[in-house]
Amino acid sequence: MRLTDYLDKGASLGPSAPCLTTDGGSLSYGEVQRLSWQVARALARSGVRPGDKVAILSANDPVSFGCVFGISRAGAVWCPVNPRNEAAENRELLDLFDCTCLLVQESFAPLVSRIAGQLPKLATVVCLDGSFDGAIPLAAWLDGLPDSPWQADPPDDTAMLVGTGGTTGRPKGVMLTGHNVETMSALTLMSYPFQPRPRYLALAPLTHAAGVLCFPVLALGGEIVVMRSPDLGRFLDLIERHRITHTFLPPTLIYLLLDHPALSTTDFSSLECLWYGAAPMSASRLEEAITRIGPVLGQLFGQSEAPMMISTLSPADHLHPDGTLARERFTSAGRPTPLTQVAIMAEDGTLLPRGERGEIVVRGPLVMPGYYRNPEATADVSRHGWHHTGDIGYLDEENFLYVVDRAKDMIITGGFNVYSAEVEQALMTHPAVQDCAVVGLPHEKWGEQVTAVVQLHKGRTAAADELRATVKELLGSVKTPKEVLLWPDLPRSKVGKVLKTDVRTQLLAERTVPQN
Repeated sequence: MRLTDYLDKGASLGPSAPCLTTDGGSLSYGEVQRLSWQVARALARSGVRPGDKVAILSANDPVSFGCVFGISRAGAVWCPVNPRNEAAENRELLDLFDCTCLLVQESFAPLVSRIAGQLPKLATVVCLDGSFDGAIPLAAWLDGLPDSPWQADPPDDTAMLVGTGGTTGRPKGVMLTGHNVETMSALTLMSYPFQPRPRYLALAPLTHAAGVLCFPVLALGGEIVVMRSPDLGRFLDLIERHRITHTFLPPTLIYLLLDHPALSTTDFSSLECLWYGAAPMSASRLEEAITRIGPVLGQLFGQSEAPMMISTLSPADHLHPDGTLARERFTSAGRPTPLTQVAIMAEDGTLLPRGERGEIVVRGPLVMPGYYRNPEATADVSRHGWHHTGDIGYLDEENFLYVVDRAKDMIITGGFNVYSAEVEQALMTHPAVQDCAVVGLPHEKWGEQVTAVVQLHKGRTAAADELRATVKELLGSVKTPKEVLLWPDLPRSKVGKVLKTDVRTQLLAERTVPQN
Protein backbone atom coordinates (compact mmCIF):
# COMPACT_ATOMS: atom_id res chain seq x y z
CA MET A 1 0.00 0.00 0.00
CA ARG A 2 1.05 3.58 -0.70
CA LEU A 3 0.29 6.27 1.86
CA THR A 4 -2.51 7.53 -0.39
CA ASP A 5 -4.26 4.17 -0.11
CA TYR A 6 -5.16 4.78 3.55
CA LEU A 7 -6.86 8.07 2.65
CA ASP A 8 -8.59 6.54 -0.38
CA LYS A 9 -9.79 3.56 1.66
CA GLY A 10 -11.32 5.91 4.22
CA ALA A 11 -12.89 8.01 1.46
CA SER A 12 -14.46 4.89 -0.07
CA LEU A 13 -16.43 4.50 3.16
CA GLY A 14 -17.94 7.97 2.73
CA PRO A 15 -16.20 11.01 1.17
CA SER A 16 -18.30 13.48 3.20
CA ALA A 17 -17.19 12.06 6.55
CA PRO A 18 -14.84 14.23 8.64
CA CYS A 19 -11.20 13.35 8.11
CA LEU A 20 -8.97 16.07 9.64
CA THR A 21 -10.47 18.34 12.29
CA THR A 22 -9.09 21.25 14.30
CA ASP A 23 -10.30 24.45 16.02
CA GLY A 24 -13.95 23.84 15.17
CA GLY A 25 -13.28 23.29 11.44
CA SER A 26 -13.00 20.06 9.52
CA LEU A 27 -11.80 18.76 6.17
CA SER A 28 -13.81 15.84 4.82
CA TYR A 29 -12.23 12.81 3.20
CA GLY A 30 -13.27 14.15 -0.20
CA GLU A 31 -11.69 17.55 0.51
CA VAL A 32 -8.40 15.98 1.61
CA GLN A 33 -8.42 13.82 -1.53
CA ARG A 34 -8.91 16.88 -3.74
CA LEU A 35 -6.12 18.72 -1.92
CA SER A 36 -3.80 15.74 -2.44
CA TRP A 37 -4.53 15.61 -6.18
CA GLN A 38 -3.75 19.32 -6.53
CA VAL A 39 -0.57 19.06 -4.46
CA ALA A 40 0.61 16.11 -6.55
CA ARG A 41 0.05 18.07 -9.76
CA ALA A 42 1.79 21.14 -8.29
CA LEU A 43 4.81 19.07 -7.29
CA ALA A 44 5.08 17.68 -10.80
CA ARG A 45 4.71 21.18 -12.29
CA SER A 46 7.53 22.35 -9.98
CA GLY A 47 9.85 19.69 -11.35
CA VAL A 48 9.52 17.14 -8.55
CA ARG A 49 9.95 13.72 -10.11
CA PRO A 50 8.91 10.32 -8.73
CA GLY A 51 11.45 9.30 -6.12
CA ASP A 52 12.43 12.88 -5.24
CA LYS A 53 12.37 13.92 -1.59
CA VAL A 54 9.83 16.47 -0.31
CA ALA A 55 9.99 17.76 3.26
CA ILE A 56 7.26 19.25 5.42
CA LEU A 57 8.25 21.65 8.21
CA SER A 58 5.13 22.43 10.18
CA ALA A 59 3.45 22.28 13.54
CA ASN A 60 0.40 20.01 13.77
CA ASP A 61 -1.99 21.22 11.08
CA PRO A 62 -4.65 19.51 8.88
CA VAL A 63 -3.50 21.13 5.62
CA SER A 64 0.13 20.23 6.29
CA PHE A 65 -0.78 16.63 7.01
CA GLY A 66 -3.08 16.55 3.97
CA CYS A 67 -0.06 17.46 1.84
CA VAL A 68 1.57 14.17 2.87
CA PHE A 69 -0.87 12.39 0.57
CA GLY A 70 -0.06 14.77 -2.28
CA ILE A 71 3.61 13.88 -1.91
CA SER A 72 2.72 10.20 -2.09
CA ARG A 73 0.49 10.73 -5.15
CA ALA A 74 3.39 12.44 -6.93
CA GLY A 75 5.44 9.28 -6.37
CA ALA A 76 7.79 11.31 -4.14
CA VAL A 77 9.12 10.52 -0.66
CA TRP A 78 7.76 12.27 2.45
CA CYS A 79 10.43 13.68 4.79
CA PRO A 80 8.86 14.78 8.08
CA VAL A 81 11.00 17.46 9.74
CA ASN A 82 10.59 18.25 13.42
CA PRO A 83 9.89 21.99 13.81
CA ARG A 84 11.40 21.90 17.31
CA ASN A 85 14.85 21.08 15.93
CA GLU A 86 17.51 23.74 15.82
CA ALA A 87 18.18 25.34 12.42
CA ALA A 88 21.53 23.56 12.00
CA GLU A 89 19.98 20.14 12.63
CA ASN A 90 17.20 20.73 10.10
CA ARG A 91 19.71 22.01 7.53
CA GLU A 92 21.72 18.83 8.01
CA LEU A 93 18.65 16.62 7.62
CA LEU A 94 17.37 18.40 4.49
CA ASP A 95 20.83 18.13 2.95
CA LEU A 96 21.19 14.48 3.98
CA PHE A 97 17.80 13.64 2.47
CA ASP A 98 18.56 15.44 -0.85
CA CYS A 99 15.30 17.38 -0.53
CA THR A 100 14.29 19.29 -3.65
CA CYS A 101 11.09 20.81 -2.25
CA LEU A 102 10.07 22.12 1.18
CA LEU A 103 6.50 22.81 2.34
CA VAL A 104 6.65 25.08 5.38
CA GLN A 105 4.48 27.22 7.65
CA GLU A 106 5.09 30.97 7.73
CA SER A 107 6.08 30.89 11.41
CA PHE A 108 9.24 28.99 10.43
CA ALA A 109 10.31 31.56 7.82
CA PRO A 110 13.24 32.82 9.96
CA LEU A 111 14.57 29.27 10.28
CA VAL A 112 14.26 28.67 6.51
CA SER A 113 15.97 31.98 5.71
CA ARG A 114 18.98 30.90 7.78
CA ILE A 115 19.45 27.57 6.03
CA ALA A 116 18.03 27.84 2.48
CA GLY A 117 21.24 29.32 1.08
CA GLN A 118 23.15 26.26 2.30
CA LEU A 119 20.85 23.81 0.49
CA PRO A 120 21.76 23.92 -3.23
CA LYS A 121 19.44 21.00 -4.07
CA LEU A 122 16.39 22.78 -2.61
CA ALA A 123 14.64 24.22 -5.68
CA THR A 124 11.15 25.00 -4.38
CA VAL A 125 9.86 26.40 -1.06
CA VAL A 126 6.08 26.64 -0.55
CA CYS A 127 4.48 28.56 2.32
CA LEU A 128 1.44 26.65 3.52
CA ASP A 129 -0.37 29.40 5.43
CA GLY A 130 0.90 32.81 4.32
CA SER A 131 3.89 34.23 2.47
CA PHE A 132 7.53 35.20 2.96
CA ASP A 133 10.48 36.08 0.75
CA GLY A 134 11.74 33.12 -1.24
CA ALA A 135 8.56 31.06 -0.83
CA ILE A 136 5.55 30.54 -3.06
CA PRO A 137 2.19 30.92 -1.25
CA LEU A 138 0.18 27.66 -1.33
CA ALA A 139 -2.76 29.23 -3.20
CA ALA A 140 -0.47 30.56 -5.96
CA TRP A 141 1.37 27.22 -6.15
CA LEU A 142 -1.92 25.36 -6.68
CA ASP A 143 -3.49 28.03 -8.92
CA GLY A 144 -5.02 26.74 -12.13
CA LEU A 145 -4.57 23.07 -11.28
CA PRO A 146 -7.60 20.77 -11.36
CA ASP A 147 -8.55 18.89 -8.20
CA SER A 148 -9.40 15.72 -10.12
CA PRO A 149 -7.69 12.32 -9.71
CA TRP A 150 -4.04 12.19 -10.78
CA GLN A 151 -0.97 10.37 -9.55
CA ALA A 152 2.45 9.21 -10.68
CA ASP A 153 4.10 5.85 -10.16
CA PRO A 154 7.03 5.81 -7.73
CA PRO A 155 10.29 4.15 -8.77
CA ASP A 156 10.34 1.92 -5.68
CA ASP A 157 8.48 1.32 -2.41
CA THR A 158 10.23 4.02 -0.33
CA ALA A 159 7.49 6.08 1.33
CA MET A 160 9.25 8.04 4.07
CA LEU A 161 12.68 9.23 5.17
CA VAL A 162 12.89 9.74 8.94
CA GLY A 163 15.83 11.34 10.75
CA THR A 164 17.29 9.45 13.71
CA GLY A 165 17.95 12.67 15.63
CA GLY A 166 21.73 12.55 15.72
CA THR A 167 22.12 11.66 19.42
CA THR A 168 24.99 9.30 18.53
CA GLY A 169 26.71 11.49 15.95
CA ARG A 170 25.60 12.67 12.52
CA PRO A 171 21.90 11.88 12.01
CA LYS A 172 20.94 9.01 9.73
CA GLY A 173 17.99 8.75 7.37
CA VAL A 174 15.74 5.78 8.06
CA MET A 175 14.13 4.55 4.83
CA LEU A 176 10.60 3.29 5.50
CA THR A 177 8.71 1.55 2.71
CA GLY A 178 5.04 1.28 1.99
CA HIS A 179 5.32 -2.34 3.12
CA ASN A 180 6.80 -1.22 6.46
CA VAL A 181 3.91 1.18 7.06
CA GLU A 182 1.39 -1.43 5.89
CA THR A 183 2.83 -3.95 8.36
CA MET A 184 2.75 -1.40 11.17
CA SER A 185 -0.85 -0.50 10.37
CA ALA A 186 -1.95 -4.13 10.21
CA LEU A 187 -0.27 -4.86 13.54
CA THR A 188 -1.96 -1.83 15.10
CA LEU A 189 -5.39 -2.94 13.93
CA MET A 190 -4.91 -6.52 15.13
CA SER A 191 -3.31 -5.62 18.49
CA TYR A 192 -5.66 -2.99 19.92
CA PRO A 193 -9.44 -2.48 20.19
CA PHE A 194 -11.02 -0.69 17.23
CA GLN A 195 -14.59 0.00 16.21
CA PRO A 196 -15.67 1.41 12.81
CA ARG A 197 -14.89 5.11 12.38
CA PRO A 198 -12.62 5.68 15.37
CA ARG A 199 -11.90 9.22 16.54
CA TYR A 200 -8.20 9.82 17.17
CA LEU A 201 -6.85 12.83 19.07
CA ALA A 202 -3.35 13.91 17.97
CA LEU A 203 -1.61 16.06 20.58
CA ALA A 204 1.95 14.79 20.08
CA PRO A 205 3.86 15.90 16.94
CA LEU A 206 2.56 14.38 13.69
CA THR A 207 6.21 14.14 12.59
CA HIS A 208 6.64 11.26 15.03
CA ALA A 209 4.56 8.42 16.49
CA ALA A 210 1.32 10.42 16.54
CA GLY A 211 1.56 10.83 12.75
CA VAL A 212 2.06 7.22 11.66
CA LEU A 213 -0.75 6.12 14.00
CA CYS A 214 -3.08 8.13 11.72
CA PHE A 215 -2.79 5.59 8.89
CA PRO A 216 -4.70 2.69 10.49
CA VAL A 217 -7.31 5.20 11.71
CA LEU A 218 -7.77 6.51 8.15
CA ALA A 219 -8.18 2.97 6.81
CA LEU A 220 -11.28 2.65 9.01
CA GLY A 221 -12.72 5.97 7.88
CA GLY A 222 -11.94 7.54 11.24
CA GLU A 223 -11.69 11.19 12.23
CA ILE A 224 -8.34 12.70 13.27
CA VAL A 225 -8.67 15.63 15.66
CA VAL A 226 -5.47 17.64 15.37
CA MET A 227 -4.18 19.78 18.24
CA ARG A 228 -2.05 22.61 16.86
CA SER A 229 -0.18 22.98 20.17
CA PRO A 230 0.04 20.86 23.31
CA ASP A 231 -2.37 21.90 26.08
CA LEU A 232 -3.46 19.20 28.51
CA GLY A 233 -6.52 21.11 29.70
CA ARG A 234 -7.75 21.42 26.12
CA PHE A 235 -6.75 17.80 25.50
CA LEU A 236 -9.14 16.67 28.24
CA ASP A 237 -11.88 18.93 26.90
CA LEU A 238 -11.50 17.55 23.37
CA ILE A 239 -11.75 13.95 24.61
CA GLU A 240 -15.22 14.77 25.95
CA ARG A 241 -16.34 17.07 23.13
CA HIS A 242 -15.37 14.76 20.26
CA ARG A 243 -15.98 11.47 22.10
CA ILE A 244 -12.40 10.46 21.36
CA THR A 245 -11.73 6.71 21.11
CA HIS A 246 -7.94 6.66 20.63
CA THR A 247 -5.00 8.88 21.49
CA PHE A 248 -1.26 8.69 22.11
CA LEU A 249 0.88 10.31 24.81
CA PRO A 250 4.49 9.76 25.87
CA PRO A 251 4.88 8.88 29.57
CA THR A 252 6.09 12.37 30.55
CA LEU A 253 2.79 13.87 29.38
CA ILE A 254 0.78 11.14 31.11
CA TYR A 255 2.52 12.06 34.37
CA LEU A 256 1.52 15.70 33.87
CA LEU A 257 -2.01 14.62 32.93
CA LEU A 258 -2.36 12.69 36.18
CA ASP A 259 -1.52 15.89 38.07
CA HIS A 260 -4.00 18.02 36.09
CA PRO A 261 -6.92 19.33 38.18
CA ALA A 262 -9.48 18.64 35.42
CA LEU A 263 -8.63 14.93 35.18
CA SER A 264 -11.05 13.82 37.90
CA THR A 265 -14.03 15.53 36.24
CA THR A 266 -13.32 14.40 32.65
CA ASP A 267 -15.62 11.84 31.02
CA PHE A 268 -13.42 9.09 29.54
CA SER A 269 -16.28 6.73 28.70
CA SER A 270 -15.66 6.98 24.92
CA LEU A 271 -11.95 6.11 25.20
CA GLU A 272 -10.97 2.66 23.95
CA CYS A 273 -7.19 3.00 23.87
CA LEU A 274 -4.68 5.49 25.24
CA TRP A 275 -1.39 4.42 23.71
CA TYR A 276 1.82 5.10 25.60
CA GLY A 277 5.37 4.58 24.40
CA ALA A 278 8.57 6.27 23.16
CA ALA A 279 10.13 5.96 26.65
CA PRO A 280 9.82 3.66 29.68
CA MET A 281 6.85 4.35 31.97
CA SER A 282 6.82 4.13 35.73
CA ALA A 283 4.86 1.04 36.85
CA SER A 284 3.37 2.97 39.77
CA ARG A 285 2.17 5.83 37.56
CA LEU A 286 0.82 3.31 35.04
CA GLU A 287 -1.30 1.75 37.78
CA GLU A 288 -2.51 5.21 38.76
CA ALA A 289 -3.43 5.98 35.15
CA ILE A 290 -5.43 2.76 34.76
CA THR A 291 -7.22 3.40 38.05
CA ARG A 292 -8.12 7.01 37.31
CA ILE A 293 -8.60 7.02 33.52
CA GLY A 294 -9.80 3.45 33.02
CA PRO A 295 -8.52 0.10 31.71
CA VAL A 296 -7.67 1.64 28.33
CA LEU A 297 -3.89 2.04 28.53
CA GLY A 298 -2.09 0.28 25.68
CA GLN A 299 1.68 0.14 25.30
CA LEU A 300 3.60 0.04 22.05
CA PHE A 301 7.33 -0.55 21.62
CA GLY A 302 9.29 0.20 18.48
CA GLN A 303 11.81 2.59 16.98
CA SER A 304 12.20 4.57 13.77
CA GLU A 305 13.87 1.58 12.08
CA ALA A 306 11.01 -0.78 13.06
CA PRO A 307 8.11 1.59 13.65
CA MET A 308 5.88 1.34 16.67
CA MET A 309 4.91 -2.32 16.75
CA ILE A 310 7.86 -4.56 17.68
CA SER A 311 5.83 -5.61 20.71
CA THR A 312 2.50 -4.56 22.20
CA LEU A 313 0.72 -4.65 25.53
CA SER A 314 -2.97 -4.19 24.80
CA PRO A 315 -5.40 -2.75 27.36
CA ALA A 316 -6.61 -6.31 28.06
CA ASP A 317 -3.01 -7.46 28.71
CA HIS A 318 -2.82 -5.01 31.62
CA LEU A 319 -5.47 -7.09 33.40
CA HIS A 320 -5.89 -10.69 34.55
CA PRO A 321 -8.92 -12.63 33.27
CA ASP A 322 -10.77 -11.81 36.51
CA GLY A 323 -10.27 -8.08 35.93
CA THR A 324 -7.56 -7.51 38.53
CA LEU A 325 -4.45 -5.55 37.61
CA ALA A 326 -1.62 -7.64 36.08
CA ARG A 327 1.03 -5.62 37.92
CA GLU A 328 3.74 -8.15 37.12
CA ARG A 329 3.48 -7.10 33.44
CA PHE A 330 3.57 -3.34 34.00
CA THR A 331 7.33 -3.14 33.48
CA SER A 332 7.21 -5.25 30.32
CA ALA A 333 6.89 -4.01 26.74
CA GLY A 334 4.29 -6.67 25.96
CA ARG A 335 4.59 -9.62 23.63
CA PRO A 336 6.27 -9.55 20.22
CA THR A 337 3.73 -8.86 17.48
CA PRO A 338 2.56 -11.68 15.18
CA LEU A 339 4.46 -10.52 12.07
CA THR A 340 7.70 -9.76 13.92
CA GLN A 341 10.45 -12.06 15.15
CA VAL A 342 12.14 -10.90 18.35
CA ALA A 343 15.18 -12.54 19.96
CA ILE A 344 17.84 -11.78 22.54
CA MET A 345 21.43 -11.83 21.24
CA ALA A 346 24.85 -12.00 22.87
CA GLU A 347 27.70 -9.85 21.53
CA ASP A 348 29.05 -12.77 19.47
CA GLY A 349 25.73 -13.25 17.65
CA THR A 350 24.53 -16.20 19.75
CA LEU A 351 20.80 -16.19 20.49
CA LEU A 352 20.19 -16.44 24.22
CA PRO A 353 17.56 -18.54 26.05
CA ARG A 354 14.55 -17.11 27.85
CA GLY A 355 15.39 -15.14 30.96
CA GLU A 356 18.91 -14.18 29.88
CA ARG A 357 19.72 -10.56 29.15
CA GLY A 358 21.25 -9.35 25.93
CA GLU A 359 20.54 -7.06 23.00
CA ILE A 360 17.00 -7.10 21.61
CA VAL A 361 17.17 -8.00 17.90
CA VAL A 362 14.31 -8.01 15.41
CA ARG A 363 13.50 -9.18 11.90
CA GLY A 364 10.45 -9.24 9.65
CA PRO A 365 8.48 -6.92 7.34
CA LEU A 366 8.32 -4.18 10.01
CA VAL A 367 12.09 -3.56 9.74
CA MET A 368 13.46 -0.85 7.43
CA PRO A 369 15.51 -1.85 4.38
CA GLY A 370 18.35 0.40 5.57
CA TYR A 371 19.72 3.89 6.12
CA TYR A 372 19.63 6.31 3.20
CA ARG A 373 22.97 6.34 1.38
CA ASN A 374 24.76 4.81 4.37
CA PRO A 375 25.65 1.19 3.61
CA GLU A 376 28.18 1.01 6.45
CA ALA A 377 25.63 1.90 9.13
CA THR A 378 23.08 -0.41 7.48
CA ALA A 379 25.52 -3.33 7.56
CA ASP A 380 26.43 -2.65 11.19
CA VAL A 381 22.84 -2.49 12.44
CA SER A 382 21.83 -5.66 10.56
CA ARG A 383 24.76 -7.94 11.39
CA HIS A 384 24.09 -11.66 11.98
CA GLY A 385 20.92 -11.31 9.89
CA TRP A 386 18.94 -9.40 12.55
CA HIS A 387 18.18 -5.71 13.11
CA HIS A 388 19.94 -4.55 16.27
CA THR A 389 17.77 -2.23 18.37
CA GLY A 390 20.48 -1.08 20.77
CA ASP A 391 18.21 -2.03 23.69
CA ILE A 392 19.09 -4.55 26.38
CA GLY A 393 16.30 -6.86 27.46
CA TYR A 394 15.00 -10.39 27.94
CA LEU A 395 11.98 -12.57 27.17
CA ASP A 396 10.25 -14.34 30.05
CA GLU A 397 8.59 -17.77 30.03
CA GLU A 398 5.27 -16.28 28.88
CA ASN A 399 7.04 -14.51 25.97
CA PHE A 400 6.69 -11.04 27.49
CA LEU A 401 9.54 -8.73 26.47
CA TYR A 402 11.30 -6.64 29.11
CA VAL A 403 13.45 -3.71 28.03
CA VAL A 404 15.90 -3.08 30.84
CA ASP A 405 18.10 -0.39 29.29
CA ARG A 406 19.72 1.12 26.27
CA ALA A 407 23.02 -0.68 25.70
CA LYS A 408 24.89 2.63 25.96
CA ASP A 409 23.18 3.45 29.29
CA MET A 410 24.24 0.31 31.16
CA ILE A 411 26.42 1.09 34.20
CA ILE A 412 29.24 -1.21 35.32
CA THR A 413 29.99 -0.59 39.00
CA GLY A 414 32.31 -2.79 41.02
CA GLY A 415 32.13 -5.43 38.27
CA PHE A 416 28.30 -5.60 38.37
CA ASN A 417 25.99 -4.61 35.52
CA VAL A 418 23.38 -2.07 36.67
CA TYR A 419 20.59 -1.16 34.28
CA SER A 420 19.65 2.48 34.72
CA ALA A 421 16.02 1.91 33.70
CA GLU A 422 15.59 -0.57 36.55
CA VAL A 423 16.86 1.96 39.10
CA GLU A 424 14.62 4.64 37.57
CA GLN A 425 11.58 2.37 37.98
CA ALA A 426 12.44 1.94 41.65
CA LEU A 427 12.82 5.68 42.19
CA MET A 428 9.50 6.33 40.48
CA THR A 429 7.68 4.27 43.13
CA HIS A 430 8.28 7.12 45.59
CA PRO A 431 5.19 9.36 45.59
CA ALA A 432 7.24 12.57 45.51
CA VAL A 433 9.14 11.68 42.32
CA GLN A 434 7.79 13.05 39.05
CA ASP A 435 10.68 11.94 36.83
CA CYS A 436 14.33 10.93 37.07
CA ALA A 437 17.48 9.96 35.20
CA VAL A 438 20.12 7.49 36.35
CA VAL A 439 23.62 7.63 34.86
CA GLY A 440 27.08 6.29 35.55
CA LEU A 441 29.88 8.66 36.51
CA PRO A 442 33.60 7.78 36.62
CA HIS A 443 34.77 6.58 40.04
CA GLU A 444 38.31 5.60 41.01
CA LYS A 445 37.22 2.67 43.19
CA TRP A 446 34.02 1.38 41.56
CA GLY A 447 34.79 2.18 37.92
CA GLU A 448 31.40 3.86 37.62
CA GLN A 449 29.19 5.33 40.30
CA VAL A 450 25.42 4.98 40.05
CA THR A 451 24.10 8.55 40.19
CA ALA A 452 20.48 9.69 40.11
CA VAL A 453 19.05 13.09 39.22
CA VAL A 454 15.47 13.47 40.40
CA GLN A 455 12.69 15.93 39.56
CA LEU A 456 10.04 16.11 42.30
CA HIS A 457 6.37 16.91 41.95
CA LYS A 458 5.60 20.55 42.66
CA GLY A 459 4.86 21.01 46.32
CA ARG A 460 6.38 17.64 47.31
CA THR A 461 9.60 17.11 49.23
CA ALA A 462 11.93 14.15 49.65
CA ALA A 463 15.46 13.88 51.02
CA ALA A 464 18.21 12.20 49.02
CA ASP A 465 18.71 9.54 51.73
CA GLU A 466 14.99 8.79 51.67
CA LEU A 467 15.10 8.18 47.92
CA ARG A 468 18.22 6.03 48.24
CA ALA A 469 16.46 3.96 50.89
CA THR A 470 13.53 3.38 48.52
CA VAL A 471 15.85 1.92 45.87
CA LYS A 472 17.84 -0.13 48.39
CA GLU A 473 14.68 -1.77 49.72
CA LEU A 474 13.58 -2.78 46.22
CA LEU A 475 16.89 -3.58 44.48
CA GLY A 476 19.61 -3.96 47.11
CA SER A 477 22.73 -1.95 47.85
CA VAL A 478 24.70 -2.56 44.62
CA LYS A 479 22.04 -0.88 42.47
CA THR A 480 21.34 1.91 44.96
CA PRO A 481 22.60 5.30 43.74
CA LYS A 482 25.68 6.45 45.59
CA GLU A 483 24.42 9.99 45.03
CA VAL A 484 20.96 11.48 44.48
CA LEU A 485 20.62 15.05 43.24
CA LEU A 486 17.40 17.08 43.11
CA TRP A 487 16.91 19.22 39.99
CA PRO A 488 13.90 21.45 39.25
CA ASP A 489 13.67 19.99 35.73
CA LEU A 490 15.45 17.51 33.48
CA PRO A 491 16.82 18.17 29.98
CA ARG A 492 14.52 16.69 27.36
CA SER A 493 14.46 16.00 23.64
CA LYS A 494 12.02 17.62 21.24
CA VAL A 495 9.57 14.77 21.91
CA GLY A 496 9.89 14.83 25.69
CA LYS A 497 12.45 12.08 26.32
CA VAL A 498 14.91 12.72 29.14
CA LEU A 499 18.36 13.28 27.64
CA LYS A 500 20.66 11.17 29.81
CA THR A 501 23.67 12.20 27.75
CA ASP A 502 23.01 15.84 28.64
CA VAL A 503 22.50 14.93 32.30
CA ARG A 504 25.81 13.08 32.39
CA THR A 505 27.65 15.85 30.54
CA GLN A 506 26.37 18.48 32.97
CA LEU A 507 27.31 16.37 35.99
CA LEU A 508 30.81 15.73 34.64
CA ALA A 509 31.31 19.43 34.03
CA GLU A 510 30.50 20.15 37.66
CA ARG A 511 32.93 17.74 39.28
CA THR A 512 36.18 15.83 39.15
CA VAL A 513 36.50 12.05 39.55
CA PRO A 514 35.73 11.10 43.21
CA GLN A 515 38.75 9.94 45.17
CA ASN A 516 37.09 7.76 47.83
